[in-house]
Amino acid sequence: MYRDGDFEFRARFSPNGWYGRNDRPFAEVDAALPAHAPDLIQDLELETLFSAMSLGDQFLFAIAKQAIICGLNEPDDIGYRQDVLRDCLTHPNIVRGVYELAADAMQRSSKVYRSTYSASGVLSGAVEVMRLLVDMLKRLRAVADEHGHLFRSEGFVRFFNMLQAELDDEYFSTVEEHLRNLKFSSGELISAQLGKGNKGIQYVLRKPWPDTRGWMDRLLGKGPPSYTYELPPRDENGAQALGQLAGRGANLVANALAQSADHVLSFFQMLLAELGFYVGCLNLHDRLAEKGEPSCIPVPRPLDESAFFAQGLYDVCLSLRMEGKVVGNDVAADEKELVVITGANTGGKSTFLRSLGLSHLMMQCGMFVPAAQFSANVVKGVFTHYKREEDVTMKSGKFDEELSRMSTIIDRIQPRSLMLCNESFASTNEREGSEIGRQIVRAILGARIKVVYVTHMYDLAEGFRRQNVANTLFLRAEREPDGRRTFRLREGEPLSTSYGPDLYQEIFAGNEPEASVSAATALPAD
Repeated sequence: MYRDGDFEFRARFSPNGWYGRNDRPFAEVDAALPAHAPDLIQDLELETLFSAMSLGDQFLFAIAKQAIICGLNEPDDIGYRQDVLRDCLTHPNIVRGVYELAADAMQRSSKVYRSTYSASGVLSGAVEVMRLLVDMLKRLRAVADEHGHLFRSEGFVRFFNMLQAELDDEYFSTVEEHLRNLKFSSGELISAQLGKGNKGIQYVLRKPWPDTRGWMDRLLGKGPPSYTYELPPRDENGAQALGQLAGRGANLVANALAQSADHVLSFFQMLLAELGFYVGCLNLHDRLAEKGEPSCIPVPRPLDESAFFAQGLYDVCLSLRMEGKVVGNDVAADEKELVVITGANTGGKSTFLRSLGLSHLMMQCGMFVPAAQFSANVVKGVFTHYKREEDVTMKSGKFDEELSRMSTIIDRIQPRSLMLCNESFASTNEREGSEIGRQIVRAILGARIKVVYVTHMYDLAEGFRRQNVANTLFLRAEREPDGRRTFRLREGEPLSTSYGPDLYQEIFAGNEPEASVSAATALPAD
């Protein structure tokens, strides 16, 4: 007897077991983003990163956006994804092939007409979808058989082992037999009982009676005894009643098979999303490799540590927008809770700040980072407070807007987060802006939040230096004696000048400082 559940796909056959410890599936592309996500996207220019990963594919764009902004907080979970990424970088063609297979399954199944007006229509559509998906599952099993032994990460090993264990020959044989029977080439066998008023009840679709006779008996012998009634050719009411009887018998099976088809489709949808993130990583890695830009798998440190070390760290979004290579920076800031960045205008301070924020986000979603080496403690969130342009609606001044935005951040930020400030409170006079910035930074540091602050306000930076705080690092943008910018940051105390005359000479006198790297003219003003 066919009954509800006979076609339920095996519960173990699901990708839920391969994307990691306490991990969130990337398939949650519609999950709500943090409230500060718009500021994060704007200040760190994340749209450029998402576009490079997606190559115009809106689905990959959404996956990249969700994964990068909603990162992980446990180094073990990050390491799990990193191991999967290493396999992807080692075998990119295989991974892309599996992704394309999942995409093909979703696309082809969407073209199958699945009626919802009758049980027979639901059943017919589900049979066609399952036939298509079984073919895709066979192809997926073939990939596991041929290439599964090449992968080393826990995620891929579990995934390919699951495919080989669950999608065995017996499984395919059973499913294909069911699908052949559900074509009803010899008619439908339905049982029923009489209820009150001689109305039919308990309609059940039965499996075809197995014919165990030899071929000679089947050819010459009589069939089993039966009572037959044939409808007259023009009996439309009878035909309609017979169709309703068949629909009642097939209803449970139609629902069960439709649910099974949806279950298999959800598997391919999950697989598409899971691999979509790694395909996006491959797209980005290929783009950077073509330019000769370095990248590395970072070392995530525990949440309760204060760690930050980088060699050759650069702004990946700046690199994606320009043809030449970008200057990288080396920083050693372990045990530092406050990093104050000062120095010459257009010296690369804001660019470095973006590179730091981008690298934290990329590390915590399990990606590689744009650096030769990178290690940092994970944080509960990355928050940005960047200067904004004048409010064109004139509802408030720039200073009021800055204070309001900072107040909103303070309401949302948690201990063990990372705060990136770029010229905060520079819209007022230096004395007032320095005092406000100093008090806010002290309060944030007291809440165990790491702060990286880019500023031109000498009073603010010098005030932190005079405190002689051991957990503070001062970086300064380099400027050569002849005015050239190297776009490198070095450890150094704040200076009382940002070399404004250099800008005057560049803008009004036309004496542009000679760039030491091809990236010079592409760097934004700091």
